[in-house]
Amino acid sequence: MSNNAKIAAGGVAVGLLLLIWLPWWAALLIVLGVPAAAYLALDPSQRRRLRRARRRELGR
Repeated sequence: MSNNAKIAAGGVAVGLLLLIWLPWWAALLIVLGVPAAAYLALDPSQRRRLRRARRRELGR
């Protein structure tokens, strides 16, 4: 299993646990808010590098 698949599986597991323990809106806020906060915490140069890497993976 690749690293990305492990991360995705862990994210799904955490999301399901949050749905069980918290109201659905709080779990959704956490699942969407944490990656958004992590992206906003990057420097502008790191954001550009991340966008370029995404484009390369898409074959653009």
